[in-house]
Amino acid sequence: MSVRRLSPNQPASFAFSAETMKQAQWWISKYPDGRQQSAVIPILWLVQKQEGWVSEPAIRAVAELLKMATIRVYEVATFYTMFMLEPVGTHAIVQVCGTTACQSRGSEALLEVCRKRFGPDSHRSADGKFYWQEVECLGACSNAPMAAINDRYYEDLTVEGFEKLLDEFAAGRTPPPGSEIGRQGSAVLGGNTTLNDSKLYDGSAAKPIKKLPNAAPKGKAKAPVA
Repeated sequence: MSVRRLSPNQPASFAFSAETMKQAQWWISKYPDGRQQSAVIPILWLVQKQEGWVSEPAIRAVAELLKMATIRVYEVATFYTMFMLEPVGTHAIVQVCGTTACQSRGSEALLEVCRKRFGPDSHRSADGKFYWQEVECLGACSNAPMAAINDRYYEDLTVEGFEKLLDEFAAGRTPPPGSEIGRQGSAVLGGNTTLNDSKLYDGSAAKPIKKLPNAAPKGKAKAPVA
């Protein structure tokens, strides 16, 4: 994993919003006395949802809230790639999976779309609307290639469909997530090829049972099991 550092451009301060603090206190309450520092990851996530990224002043604020050494919170924030350490796009964070399944089904073309539209990986676009990354497996291999945009999954992507998605986000809209080709979940492409006879499910193919397996003969009780 590459070394992750905080952005050289930091805000002067950070303050929890009332809603973020309410949720942070809820997370803290979930842990027994002396274990409240275990809430560091969800609270950093709340900070990111509030600000879009995790700044150095925010790290210090989380450390103060949880009575932790600042370096301990810094270690968590820089270790987990779920935390963004520099300002991100105002409209979308685009994470394109480049791992084996997606790569074999065309993710390189999606990555090239991002390079042409937004510039280098792991940076904001010139207009400030987008921030994009190539990431490791996001767990939607059956629907490759795919991308996560603002925490939502967009799957079975083509270059044309991906371009349209980005146009929608650029316009301030949020397209519904899911498969570009409309399949449900990870259903097989082209529809089911087995177990598709309705008789298997409506009961019409069932045959009456004349004798239960291991049943005792009529008029005789079954011997008890020792």
